[in-house]
Amino acid sequence: MYMNKHIKVKNKFIELIDLPYPLFKNIMPIQIFRYASCGVINVCIDLFTFYIGYSIILKGETLNIGFYHLSPHIGAYFFSFCFTFPIGFFLSKYVVWAESNIPGRVQLYRYFLLVLSNILINIVFLKFFIEILNLPPIVAKALTICIVIVFSYISQKHFTFKVQ
Repeated sequence: MYMNKHIKVKNKFIELIDLPYPLFKNIMPIQIFRYASCGVINVCIDLFTFYIGYSIILKGETLNIGFYHLSPHIGAYFFSFCFTFPIGFFLSKYVVWAESNIPGRVQLYRYFLLVLSNILINIVFLKFFIEILNLPPIVAKALTICIVIVFSYISQKHFTFKVQ
């Protein structure tokens, strides 16, 4: 019963995401379209939760965690990460790369490794854009997202969810 509901929800979600695909079918394959669609969903969640974390929760102030002080943009990044990690994994596993025949636990482990790489990329580029180039945090976050998107697609296709 649970599995049937799971499959129905997954299929309905894919149907919803695929609705505008006919407009793009001459420009890109369905997998790239789904990756982009799921990415847009996760990026919107990321930007929204980053904004909430930075502006409302931290109010632009440093986060003191006892032994270390996190700058507000890094604290907001970790807040948004708590939402985007599980959502991103499930969208990738069940919508974008559903044909992958790698066991789920291996996918999750590889996805976690990819996310660790993305965390490093996020921190480095956020610090670079904000602290060196003096860009506003939300602009820096948007630019960083673009860099991570390209790296993530290549890594997911050829490592995390590859078909063996």
